[in-house]
Amino acid sequence: MASLALRINVLDQNNVKTMQFEPTMIVYDACKVIRERIGEKPGTGQSYGLFLANEDPKRGVWLENGRTLDFYLLKPGDLLEYKDKLRPLKVRLMDETLKTFRVDDSHSVDQLVKTVCDRIGITNCEEFSLVCEDEELTPKKAAPPQVRDQKKMEALKKKLHTEDDVNWLSHDKTLRSQGIADSQILLLRKKFFFSDQNVDRNDPVQLNQLYAQARDAIVDGTHPCTFEEAVNLAALQCQIVLGNHEPAKHKPGYITEELQSYLPKEYVKAKGAERRVFSEHAKFTGLSQLNAKFRYIQVVRSLKTYGVTFFLVKEKMKGKNKLVPRLLGITRESIMRVDERTKEVMKTWPLTTVRRWAASPNSFTLDFGDYSESYYSVQTTEGEQISRLIAGYIDIILKKKRATDRRVPEVEDETVLTEDMVLPARATQVSYVTATSDRGEEGQVAHPGVLRAAGESSAHFVHSDPQEGFLPQKQAGQSPGFSPAQQALQSSIDKGLGSADAAVNELETPTQLPPLGNDPQSLTWKQNTLDVSRQNVGSQLAAMTAAAAEIGRAV
Repeated sequence: MASLALRINVLDQNNVKTMQFEPTMIVYDACKVIRERIGEKPGTGQSYGLFLANEDPKRGVWLENGRTLDFYLLKPGDLLEYKDKLRPLKVRLMDETLKTFRVDDSHSVDQLVKTVCDRIGITNCEEFSLVCEDEELTPKKAAPPQVRDQKKMEALKKKLHTEDDVNWLSHDKTLRSQGIADSQILLLRKKFFFSDQNVDRNDPVQLNQLYAQARDAIVDGTHPCTFEEAVNLAALQCQIVLGNHEPAKHKPGYITEELQSYLPKEYVKAKGAERRVFSEHAKFTGLSQLNAKFRYIQVVRSLKTYGVTFFLVKEKMKGKNKLVPRLLGITRESIMRVDERTKEVMKTWPLTTVRRWAASPNSFTLDFGDYSESYYSVQTTEGEQISRLIAGYIDIILKKKRATDRRVPEVEDETVLTEDMVLPARATQVSYVTATSDRGEEGQVAHPGVLRAAGESSAHFVHSDPQEGFLPQKQAGQSPGFSPAQQALQSSIDKGLGSADAAVNELETPTQLPPLGNDPQSLTWKQNTLDVSRQNVGSQLAAMTAAAAEIGRAV
């Protein structure tokens, strides 16, 4: 096969060189050849890779290390850039903290979210995503045809604070393909509300992020609440921000100018609102900041709209050829039709009843199979985002289910542990076998004619039937007058001590090895023999442990 001549632009040296490669060579080996030819020191350039540029920066791609060069249909004379894959990623957290990470530019957003969450200490990274807040980079969605009240719908979206205008990044694409520059700041935000009920004071990092997102949702009206609930939440926020209540300082007028950051706007001008907030604030004196955040989240979780992602859509009015605004809510358990004015739930479909769905630029359709007489179709420009949200919840549910299925079952009273050892001591299989009997059975612990002291053979016993009146011969080491159960216990003790003595003697006896060389076959035999001996010692120790446990149960 003819070699492939490619032009390699080494950006660090600002130099273009023509190099010959085999078309079947993988990209990793090609990078290794490039490092050797440009004189890089061994061990350096591990984060470098080959980039196939394009006139449109969004369409440039990184060549995967495991792919061959001919996979990318490269032609002789094509230009590849040899440069560092690492790029800066600026992320703003919900508590306004700004962090900068060095990430791999070839990774998808899904991989980058895992990297960011791991570094800041968030465990359930699959429930978080990145949001682009730059309006210039946010793709403009085409308005549905024949929409006469489009301005009214846009105003209603802003009032209800739906997810329609949130620009979530696609998890299966890279930052480059979505036009995210190195200087762009992205927001890390919780997208899926699945396991947040498990977040408590033992997870302060995620608790802080959840509090900040819940606080913003209360203030901007995403989660409607009563005046009393709003005052209680504002008082907890005062405890978090201002600390313990000080009557001389914390009185009406102290936070008047900032009251809109504590209360929803419909309650800011309510008579005596600030006085009520400080009155409730005094009740939380002594509450730590962490406990106050946890209590704040507990109150927000009790609201009926918590964990619901809303989209403003239009549905056909029953019996009329007219479209009316409606809220479509998505949760981890269901899909809901919600009144856009009161946010009262009008209808609920469990997520398990969804058979399929379809998204188009101007509509979204749900099929509930036998659980509904007809399809549910709405007019919206957010069909793709709704589809991703539903698919994301289903993926999380399936992932949790697979993790549960792989979990080792709890050991019950009637469970037997079996172990299969594969020589030469390279693998050990452990499995649980549940007893088939569903109830206990009575029986005699000691069976006549089979009792032995440690080290004695069966020839010292007379096997007999207890119904004929014969008794086994007296064993050495047994005391007269022992009951059968006590004799069985004595036998178990003697057997355990005998096993322990045998193990000690075996450990103290040096192994006699024949003269061996240092050739590979001799070294392999030594390693296998060592592994087998190690497993035998482990088996002896396990037998001793089991004998001790049996003695403990008998006692």
